[in-house]
Amino acid sequence: MSEGPLVEVRHLVKHFPVKTGVFSRASAWVKAVDDVSFSIGRREVFALVGESGCGKTTTGRTLLRLIEPTSGTVRFDQTPVFELGAAELRALRRRMQIIFQDPYSSLNPRMTVGGIVGEPLRVHGIAKGAELEARVEALLEQVGLDAGYAGRYPHEFSGGQRQRVGIARALALSPDFIVCDEAVSALDVSIQAQILNLLQDLQAELGLSYLFITHDLNVVQHLADLVGVMYLGRLVEIAPTGALFEDALHPYTQALISANPVPDPARPLEPQVLPGEVPSPVTPPSGCHFHPRCPRVMDRCKSQVPVLQERPDGRQVACHLYDEG
Repeated sequence: MSEGPLVEVRHLVKHFPVKTGVFSRASAWVKAVDDVSFSIGRREVFALVGESGCGKTTTGRTLLRLIEPTSGTVRFDQTPVFELGAAELRALRRRMQIIFQDPYSSLNPRMTVGGIVGEPLRVHGIAKGAELEARVEALLEQVGLDAGYAGRYPHEFSGGQRQRVGIARALALSPDFIVCDEAVSALDVSIQAQILNLLQDLQAELGLSYLFITHDLNVVQHLADLVGVMYLGRLVEIAPTGALFEDALHPYTQALISANPVPDPARPLEPQVLPGEVPSPVTPPSGCHFHPRCPRVMDRCKSQVPVLQERPDGRQVACHLYDEG
């Protein structure tokens, strides 16, 4: 591996057409991801947080090229992902994997667990026969499942067990980087803790990097090294986890953290209630997308787009409150 970040995302844009009429022509565009840039270091957990519909999942799937981008660049270990042909991309996929949100719909109900976990090994020609069976059993044991479960079907498992199967499938090709797309949000709280601890142990054991997509700030505190906060397709703040929760800079981040429950009866919950609803990504507000709901809005916020800029302490924020001068 070369030096520098493992994943570099620069000016990523993904717009989806809104098609209408007999000929299904694009009458408008959903600006799901709108000029997003960040980097993920080796052995680092980068959490992407924000309200539902802000573009977190689209960002994760686009940087893996599960969805083709509108524009921008992604470099994985200095390799330009969006410039690769089919054969080159297939080879690179061995190093980039994803764990999906829903442990029920993400597993083929007609395949056994052994078939699901072993499929990446077969597709890439890594193992077959007895060697394949042995590797599948080892993967199941690595994620806390009995090796004898290989012959069972997904419907025979609980949600937490299914998610462990999904994790085993993601680990099959020994990747360096995994996108965890709301990997625990569909699970009970007690099971969430087990899966989070498993992901943390696997990262330490295998030296993995994660892009952890979530809306649960308690999960972020438990797992992440860096946090990126998204609002309506744009990143508004990037900071180390501790610094973000101790002293959030952007008004939107401050509102998110104020609404996060704290397990301390001596600290009553006093959330900042933001006015209005999240605007439509089809017709986002001009200037700063957050300005119609911001308690500290200024005139320039309504017309000028704030740039995500780095501060002396290394944190990044996109807000006119922190513009120099």
